[in-house]
Amino acid sequence: MAKKGKKYLEALKLVDRSKAYPIDEAIELVKKTDIAKFDATVEVAFRLGVDPKKADQQIRGAVVLPNGTGKTQRVLVFAKGEKVKEAEAAGADYVGDAEYINKINQGWFDFDVVVATPDMMGEVGKLGRTLGPKGLMPNPKTGTVTFDIEKAVNEIKAGKVEYRLDKAGIIHVPIGKASFDNEKLQENFAAIFDTILKAKPAAAKGTFMKNVTITSTMGPGIKVDPSTVAVKA
Repeated sequence: MAKKGKKYLEALKLVDRSKAYPIDEAIELVKKTDIAKFDATVEVAFRLGVDPKKADQQIRGAVVLPNGTGKTQRVLVFAKGEKVKEAEAAGADYVGDAEYINKINQGWFDFDVVVATPDMMGEVGKLGRTLGPKGLMPNPKTGTVTFDIEKAVNEIKAGKVEYRLDKAGIIHVPIGKASFDNEKLQENFAAIFDTILKAKPAAAKGTFMKNVTITSTMGPGIKVDPSTVAVKA
């Protein structure tokens, strides 16, 4: 294991690792234990009671955080015809087809999210081995394969985040920056928490939300008591 620094160890002393904190206390503690010299990202990890090896227990989607992520997403749109103008008007950073496919094949990755119209997926699909491992492949489940380009770009720019179950049965999602007001972080947390609860697969048995941990980029993990989170009915 990598040796932890002095600041991290000092921050760790503030956390009772045997305790699951109410969400408001957890967010307050995340700020107190933030040791980064930059505006750290606050992230939540959900350990779920599902089997990630089974197709009927996969969880993937996207949600627009009410207060955004604090990061400006660079959006690449694969489109042609009138949809090019729509993407540009919506504020997409890059719009095109073959030229950008060639650039990506040559190692260009100056973008954070890729959106494509369905009629472009035949060509974009050839980038699967390149974009897939980086989590950048457009997917209908996350709203990034669509003819409604304006809506897709607007949502991404407004703070849309994608979530996906990993091989360990965990979902990691950013919910904002350490500089955010506590209330804004709490609202963003509630939005993603509620979304994942509702995404519970029918095949999942037993306890679904096994463990919830919140952390800043370089800070220690803080367990959250799920029962303290107010969710929509």
